[in-house]
Amino acid sequence: MKMEVGRKPLEYYLGLRYPITLVKEAEGGYTALIPDLPGCVSVGETAQEALAMIEEARQLWLEVAYEHGDEIPLPSTERNYGGKVLVRMPPSLHRRLAEGAEVEGVSLNQHIVGLLSEASALRAVRHELRSLQECVLALQRRMDDWEAYRFEYRSQQSGFFTEYSRVEVNGYAIQG
Repeated sequence: MKMEVGRKPLEYYLGLRYPITLVKEAEGGYTALIPDLPGCVSVGETAQEALAMIEEARQLWLEVAYEHGDEIPLPSTERNYGGKVLVRMPPSLHRRLAEGAEVEGVSLNQHIVGLLSEASALRAVRHELRSLQECVLALQRRMDDWEAYRFEYRSQQSGFFTEYSRVEVNGYAIQG
């Protein structure tokens, strides 16, 4: 057991509120998980049951980790980010970035933050476009299925009516 010096009491960790992800399963039921606590997963027939089960799983996860002296992560909603990152890079990339900053008339730091922000926004847009593309493809498949059904239905009807003479009056088919 590797007990850390200055570690907070178990009650502190049990009192933390961890974000829960709830997923409705295609085959029925729900899966609940706490991404901040690796392996902390539960299932239930209903959403309420899955949420009740994940609460029990969270408590057990924290108790076992605490007893073994394992590091217990803080909830992602409570983590602080200072805004500083040390990045090692090849000198050729450093030179290109510095030259780009000079051309833009900004500091190297501002230039890198701008590029990272742009790349992050592009990634989010790409993700949204992929989601929209999947929706469009699903709609296209449904339209193709509908067209196939309509064609099949018309073909069956056409075959039936070809054996008889047919006249339409005011939208009504008269056969004889």
